[in-house]
Amino acid sequence: MSAQSQFKLFRERRFMPFFLTQALGALNDNIFKNALAALLVFKASSLMGLNTDQLVNFSAMIFILPFFLFSALFGQFADKFEKAGQIRRIKLFEIVIMSLATLGFWLDSLPLLFSVLFLLGLQSTVFGPIKYGILPQVLSRRELVGGNALIEMGTFVAILGGTIAGPLLAGVEASWPIWVSGAALAVAILGWLTSLAIPTAPAVAPELKINWNIFSETARNLRFLGKNRVVLNSVLGISWFWFFGATVLVQIPSYSQNILGGDAQLMSALLALFIVGISTGSLLCEKLSGHDVEIGLVPLGSIGLTLFAVDLFFASPDLPLSGTTVSSFFSHLGNWRIVLDLLMIGIFGGFYIVPLYALVQQRSEPAHRSRVIAGNNILNALFMVVSAGFAMLALGSMGLSIPQLFLITGILNLLVAVYIYSLVPEFLLRFLTWVLIHTIYRVRVIGAEKIPTEGAVLLAANHVSFVDPLIIGGSVRRPIRFVMYQGIYQIPVLRWLFKHSKAIPIASEKENPEVLARAWERIDEELAHEEPVGIFPEGAITRDGDIAPFRPGIEHILQRRAVPVVPMALCFLWGSLFSRRDPVYRRRPYKLWSRIELRIGEPIPAAEANVEAVEAAVRTLRGEDR
Repeated sequence: MSAQSQFKLFRERRFMPFFLTQALGALNDNIFKNALAALLVFKASSLMGLNTDQLVNFSAMIFILPFFLFSALFGQFADKFEKAGQIRRIKLFEIVIMSLATLGFWLDSLPLLFSVLFLLGLQSTVFGPIKYGILPQVLSRRELVGGNALIEMGTFVAILGGTIAGPLLAGVEASWPIWVSGAALAVAILGWLTSLAIPTAPAVAPELKINWNIFSETARNLRFLGKNRVVLNSVLGISWFWFFGATVLVQIPSYSQNILGGDAQLMSALLALFIVGISTGSLLCEKLSGHDVEIGLVPLGSIGLTLFAVDLFFASPDLPLSGTTVSSFFSHLGNWRIVLDLLMIGIFGGFYIVPLYALVQQRSEPAHRSRVIAGNNILNALFMVVSAGFAMLALGSMGLSIPQLFLITGILNLLVAVYIYSLVPEFLLRFLTWVLIHTIYRVRVIGAEKIPTEGAVLLAANHVSFVDPLIIGGSVRRPIRFVMYQGIYQIPVLRWLFKHSKAIPIASEKENPEVLARAWERIDEELAHEEPVGIFPEGAITRDGDIAPFRPGIEHILQRRAVPVVPMALCFLWGSLFSRRDPVYRRRPYKLWSRIELRIGEPIPAAEANVEAVEAAVRTLRGEDR
């Protein structure tokens, strides 16, 4: 699969019509919301006796309210009914909504326009669980990251387009906002037309009985999240991203005007930087993750978000500027630090959010995946509301400046990241292995598709270096329980790492029979829970680069539980930084980013997987490439 394989999805009917449909929906939401906001700002003094800030915040609350109320209800619909038909009905509903918007603009009726805003929020509430629930049905496992990346890119580009187009259309001289209405109706009709080409996506839980009690169903959806700790913490991570992203994104207009002294064109340019960044980061995820879900990118993303949010505080001017145009801003060399910060916040945001969405889709049960997404949407909405309240408190009664708000948000992001990764060390462990195999080594994996994506399996590899488990663990997407010598397992500091990666300490019968007995029990328990277990049958790291005779532990494991054995060979590692010293050539000159290979063979059925057969398979895979 090529590095640009995600773009091939644009030629696929199973993806492209859906991509266009969801992007047009996001575009229309933002055209209307931002056009209405511009009109509210312009006419606020004469509407209902409310000031601008009250009306804008009230409109934001109206749009987000349906996510709280109805996400759980329509998450059930997404699981129970065929999805393509639901999307077409949703897009027809959008045409009706935009017809009401046209009437509201023509009558200059604020209550009707707020009702339209509520209905748009309701439409997004219905569409959300379908949007992320349909992707695992139409994409393969190795397309999931790329598909999510394209969806995120399309969504944020549409948000940018609507953010720019809405106020521009609202500002066109006319007796009433006919240009806003015309554009909204046209986009809605175009979205319905593209939805007609979406292929059928069968119901995943047709037997489901709809619970019409939105409160009990909301509680039930949140309980679905709690069934899988990784899914729950991934959803919390996604919700935190929306807190962080909303805090930064919402402040950009005020930051452009009140801190940088710019106009609407500068605001649009800074928004574009953020959107281009997050789109770029989303698209890079597939290449950096090797076309599979790589949660090691999530800590990398959170580190970048903190670094560049904090730097944005230091890069901002000490005193507010005035009279700044787009050309004067970009012509000043010092401002390019602000440009870089906004761009990199977006890029690292893409690294952070795309793997989390893909992980939730992959790890949640297919029969209630859409309801998990609905629970995610509920928490996202809650975090965005809290974000708005936090920003209003910080900038109001606390008297902080916008750059100071960026600083506090960056620090909070660091604290949240530390908390989440302490709860789910798998994220941090994957990050460490990702760094290892993308800096010290360039790992080429051959035959990754031969490892079963689910079910118990024993992975048997030759033992060349002290970092073999990290190389294999970073190259195989399933979390592997490695069996390791207890002397290494007990090393201070590293013991925390080994414990949280669920490594299994082992010792010889002569050295410690209790540790050995417990190791056999742990191996069997992990296989019983259908987890992959990794072993190095040589029993020690090679001292001369050759493969030592395999020990009979494999047969002992298989006698207790018959599972397939996947042979693996590590090549070109001998004589490198983490192997033992080559007795002939000593250590080869160390090169950063040296190329090594992990070769994976066909699974050997348990009935045929004696020690001789597994050893022969590993030797054949390695050949002469030490």
